[in-house]
Amino acid sequence: MGNPLHAMVVFGTRPEAIKMAPLVLELQRSAAFKTSVCVTAQHREMLDQVLTLFSIKPDFDLNIMQSGQTLAEITTRALTGLEHVFREAKPDLVFVHGDTTTTFAGALAAYYSQIPVGHVEAGLRTGRKYAPFPEELNRKLTGAITDLHFAPTDTARENLLRENIPADDIFVTGNTVIDALKVTVRPDYCFTRQELNNLRKDRRLLLVEAHRRENLGEPMEAICRGLRRIVTDHPDIEIVFPVHKNPAVREPVYRHLSGMERVHLIEPLDVADFHNLMQKCTLLLTDSGGVQEEAPALGRPVLVLREVTERPEAVAAGTVALVGVNEQQIVGSASRLLNDQTAYLKMATAVNPYGDGNASARIAAAVCWRYGLTDVRPADYQPQ
Repeated sequence: MGNPLHAMVVFGTRPEAIKMAPLVLELQRSAAFKTSVCVTAQHREMLDQVLTLFSIKPDFDLNIMQSGQTLAEITTRALTGLEHVFREAKPDLVFVHGDTTTTFAGALAAYYSQIPVGHVEAGLRTGRKYAPFPEELNRKLTGAITDLHFAPTDTARENLLRENIPADDIFVTGNTVIDALKVTVRPDYCFTRQELNNLRKDRRLLLVEAHRRENLGEPMEAICRGLRRIVTDHPDIEIVFPVHKNPAVREPVYRHLSGMERVHLIEPLDVADFHNLMQKCTLLLTDSGGVQEEAPALGRPVLVLREVTERPEAVAAGTVALVGVNEQQIVGSASRLLNDQTAYLKMATAVNPYGDGNASARIAAAVCWRYGLTDVRPADYQPQ
């Protein structure tokens, strides 16, 4: 074997870091790769939590986060910073993930430097430019630049084929977030937040996460009103709501829910706490993308607080349900699962379509095959 392939992994937010950390560790274990990591730190504090958890030390840290930053500012600072990094490091391949502003800037900077791009979690689509915003366009624009598309599911692969991406450039791998859960979730886990260790075992737990841009304003008001009704109607329910630091999220959440008995409004959790709290909960209500993949792997039903999702496989499999941001729909859907054991078990035991914990190994094997380091193309992931 000649010189190892220099693969640079680029990410900037906590969700990206969670899903890229298993790939970084997989590449570092392989003699076929020289692995480097560049973070933009589009999010700073929450990103650092993940780096610490997985013991990853970035080789380059652009530290671009600024208070009140706009999408244009994030894009330009990341693009300029990454251009300098690529010029210095000269990677053979740049990995980006998903759909953040860092993702698009990383792919564009690599293109300008004529470096091939590998897109992890490629092919997710809603078909609606502003839902979610700006993620839908970030991933489509990244897809137009990408050379190696690592699609988590067959549905994502079909989306890419409809956009005329060559089939040979698409690899179905499963989702790396399932790989991450193998590291973070433990049966003997002790939470870093003592209040989470003290949650009563005779109560059912609802875990809530809501923060997306399209849900700011009246949608967030409706979500909060729905949560008030759910906890009032079910005396055996406790709600834990890690509240995003965005003031547009915090103001309505605290106005509607602060001081309510059995409602715990807490600061955002680190990754290990959140993953283990998912395992502990009865039901999740979220507008997050990643949770739609993570929770079903733990057998936890998910109510998605959005009108559309780029993860239709979970809806088809029955592990998640789209309930939108209508107060009545939120209350009705949650109450049905809390009151109907048959409906609950149908969701909780459905097959998770997103992976078996070996996505990172498939990605590494696909790169080795594409660069002629192995002779056999790796088999695509298929849910069992």
